[in-house]
Amino acid sequence: MANNKSAKKRIQIAERNRLINKSYKSTVKTLTKKTIENCETYKKEPNKENENLVKTSLNKVFSLIDKSVKKNILHKNNGANKKSKINNFVKTTLTTK
Repeated sequence: MANNKSAKKRIQIAERNRLINKSYKSTVKTLTKKTIENCETYKKEPNKENENLVKTSLNKVFSLIDKSVKKNILHKNNGANKKSKINNFVKTTLTTK
């Protein structure tokens, strides 16, 4: 356990940052799953509305991943890999008919 005031404060800050980072990572996972679900609905029923839904959810995921990388929550290569996997999935979904 911490013995001085600054060490106690660092423990509090680390815990606060851990919760914020956990929130970002969780949201990235959730939005990724929603994007994949939207791709599945587009596969079942390919129309303009579902296509727009896929594109908007893809933009949201990309935006959040970029913000996470900028704030050093995710490593830049990890963020790039996540974006690449999601983009490849969406690309194959939208191009196959």
